[in-house]
Amino acid sequence: MSANMNTKPLDVTIMGQGYVLACPEGAEAVLTAAARLVDREMCAVRDAGRVKARERIAVLSALNLAYALIEQRTRDGHAAPAPAAEAEVPAAPAAPLITIDVDALVRRLDAALDGHGPAPSA
Repeated sequence: MSANMNTKPLDVTIMGQGYVLACPEGAEAVLTAAARLVDREMCAVRDAGRVKARERIAVLSALNLAYALIEQRTRDGHAAPAPAAEAEVPAAPAAPLITIDVDALVRRLDAALDGHGPAPSA
């Protein structure tokens, strides 16, 4: 995360666990909505009953959300990513999947979680 970017702490809850995220000023609504979406997806995976480990729930949720995003983009007329061979590392898409800077958001979330980790339980 850039040192000159103005951020403020934002408390979110995902699957019953509190996190304090460093949120860029003015991005609170978007980051809160993203956290709610992740929470909803992770709870749905957990509630399906087949997966118990948080890490596996997170990975399956990420795959579900990425699949839905690519599917939506394809429906909107954007080219679907070409299937990659098993041993091949897929190239980055030529165009962003959505109009917000997802890579920057992921970097911010990673930095926030690395720096703060889960919030203490109340």
